[in-house]
Order: sequence, then structure tokens, then C-alpha cells
Amino acid sequence: MRIIAGTLRGRRLPSPAWSGLRPTSDRLRETLFAILGDTVDGAAVLDGCAGTGALGIEALSRGAAGVTFIDRDARAVALIEANLERCRIVDRGVVIRGALPQAIETIGGGPFDLALLDPPYDYDDGAIGGILSAVGRRTAAGGRVVLERPRRAAQVAAAPLRHVRRVRAGDSVLDFHVRVQE
Repeated sequence: MRIIAGTLRGRRLPSPAWSGLRPTSDRLRETLFAILGDTVDGAAVLDGCAGTGALGIEALSRGAAGVTFIDRDARAVALIEANLERCRIVDRGVVIRGALPQAIETIGGGPFDLALLDPPYDYDDGAIGGILSAVGRRTAAGGRVVLERPRRAAQVAAAPLRHVRRVRAGDSVLDFHVRVQE
């Protein structure tokens, strides 16, 4: 796994040594960030269900002001911390151990300009809806929430978000949502 572009371009991140973690592929990250373009620059970013932290680190490499990483697995939290240290960007990331949506409700945070969510593919629609709703409430008006999900899973909607785009790539789908003003 490598950082695609930006100040950390080409930097390799170690892959997890345990089963059950499915990092976003380099190709899908490249597609995602090509769509996001310059909107990442200066953004406050949430990397939810962060796993390796590759999405958030890619955002930092492309100019994000800071990233909050949340993952429930202690091994993933340790891996994210090691990856931030390896890239010498520890001061630009906050790593929190906890499950979404409970962690974001408890710790607060935000408002986020961009939230990148990559929950485990075995989460059910109710869990995904709960995550989207909680993250949506912590997203700035007009901010984006991107959910990676398996192609076979149904699209899930949650207030205060509005679905605006879907990108299919292999077995995955990226669903783009925007926080509507209330």
C-alpha cells in the first residue's frame, strides 16, 4: 500500500498482519481523491473505521489541515499511530479508539469538511445508517461524506445527508453524500 500523491507521494505503508481488515486499494483511493480534487486542501477530515489510516494519510498528503482517525480495533489504532509516525505527521492527526457512531457521539469533534468512511463490509444497513447519521451531524454544512461499501449492498440514506453521486469500481462502490443545511 502506498500514498498516491501529494507531499508523501510514494511512501509505503505496512499492510495489516491480521485477517478481517480490508484496506482500500491504491486504485480506489486514486479514484476517490481524483474526484475530491482540491476540496481536500485545508479540510478538517474524519477517517472513520480507519483501519490502516491510509485514507486519512492520503488526505494529509494532499493538504488536509488535520485528520481525526477512529477505529474500534486496538491493533488498527496502533497501526495508524505507527503509520503517522513513519510519515512524520503525528502532529496532524488525532487517533481515537472506539466504534462509530458511539465514538463520534462521545468525543464530539468537527465540524468536519470531509468524512471518509470505510466500515467493514459485513455491517448491516441499520449500522451503516447509524454511522451516516452520526457523522452527518458532525459534518459542516455543505461538507462531504464518502462511504465505501460492497457493490452488492443496498444504498443507505440518512439525514442530514443527501446522496449526490455513486462511483462503482470493481466489487466496491463509493457513495458521495453532502450535508444539507438545516
